[in-house]
Amino acid sequence: MQAYLTDPLRNGWAAAAALIVLLVTALRLAALALTQADIFVDEAQYWLWGQNLDFGYYSKPPLIAWVIRGMTDLAGSDSGFWIRFPAPLFHGATAMILATWAAQLFDPRTALWTAIGYVTLPITAVGSIMISTDTIMAPFLAAGLLFYWRLVDAGRLRDALLAGAMIGVAFLAKYAGIYFFLGAALAAFVLPSFRPSIRNTIALLAAFVVVISSNIVWNLANDLTTAQHTMDNVSWIRGAGEGPLLHPLALLEFLATQFLVGGPILVAAIILSVRSPNPSIRALLLFALPVVALVSLQALLSRAYGNWAFAAYLPGTLAATAWLALRHPRWLWTSLAINAALALAVPLLTIFGTGIDLDGRPILARYMGRDELSRQILVLADETRPAAIVASDRDVLADLFLTGQRSPIPFRAVPAAGRARNYYEQTYPLDPGTQGRILFITNRKQVKCGDKVLTALAPFHTEGGAYHSKDLRAYLLLPGCFEAMR
Repeated sequence: MQAYLTDPLRNGWAAAAALIVLLVTALRLAALALTQADIFVDEAQYWLWGQNLDFGYYSKPPLIAWVIRGMTDLAGSDSGFWIRFPAPLFHGATAMILATWAAQLFDPRTALWTAIGYVTLPITAVGSIMISTDTIMAPFLAAGLLFYWRLVDAGRLRDALLAGAMIGVAFLAKYAGIYFFLGAALAAFVLPSFRPSIRNTIALLAAFVVVISSNIVWNLANDLTTAQHTMDNVSWIRGAGEGPLLHPLALLEFLATQFLVGGPILVAAIILSVRSPNPSIRALLLFALPVVALVSLQALLSRAYGNWAFAAYLPGTLAATAWLALRHPRWLWTSLAINAALALAVPLLTIFGTGIDLDGRPILARYMGRDELSRQILVLADETRPAAIVASDRDVLADLFLTGQRSPIPFRAVPAAGRARNYYEQTYPLDPGTQGRILFITNRKQVKCGDKVLTALAPFHTEGGAYHSKDLRAYLLLPGCFEAMR
């Protein structure tokens, strides 16, 4: 095996990497066809955004909506398979871009290991079975970093424009694309070779601004909706003075999840590679570790999900793979084996997880029963013929719009008392002048019209799924009782 990885790879690493990546991608597409996991609330929301094409949305930039809309239009289907179809393709493309970057910085073997290392990351496996903004951002951020390295190496204006444009597209996928500028600023401060000329810096920034300008204009025209939502997520900004100042357990939880996100050995290698004298590895870490540090600060001050530092794993995977290949090749093999096992477990769980119980519930309970509840609601609506179906739960609304997309009865959110808390309250609030009865879906224990306690309709069957403990109920409200929804 070692002989195969030396001479033939010197000129043929790209073919070997592409073959492996294509095989993994094909297997992931097959897993998508077999998965038992319902479309999750975020995925359903992205699909709905795609039905209303715009330059921005309540909580995210628009690229994921455009991609899903393009894919489902090409396929002529809105099934979960086609909604998620781009995910493994985007991760496969990212793997090849990172491998190209590795070949430029190191050697053919490192390029091959980088491609394999990226497609076997546990977070890549999850992102290939459930489409997310991280997935859509990944290839463009990787391409932006590749062109930036070429820019600082050769100083070409073309590379400056391409780097700025790619980072701009990454930003349109997820605002975390902006982390690129944190790494570029730190690299320029620490490494003289990472200080592009003023002309090239202006060109890069200009290309970036041109690409993102439509989303900036949209935000300005929509009361900076996404900025407001971002501050909600960074809740220590909104809630200064409320609750404890620091959350050390949240920080520990975030840091612990990183060893699952990237795999235990690879994450350890990212940390240990800070001691490397190799200038390329040190430069890569300037684009990776500050992202983890910034999200760790967010976790300490409030909370942070494990994927919030995903942008770090593009340069981080390359740095760790190169360091392991140079210093600890056996540990590199071990890392790839562990991550490959974890990456294989993810699709297998989505296929067979409905039969595996944890504490009396399926291990996939969070991803089960969503479309089934929607169908129960739609059957009830056919029986009661309301003017609209209103749900107080964002998750319920998300799946209703997808599963019930051909229903003649409109779906609406409870009108917000103040600022809209989600896309549905912002875009689909119930018109106060609606005539006729409303089918109201809520998990409230009691709904009153004036002094009268209303009687719920037949209960929903939600055992063992995402709504197992929510005790959702349906009520028929007359126009004079619409205030009962608040």
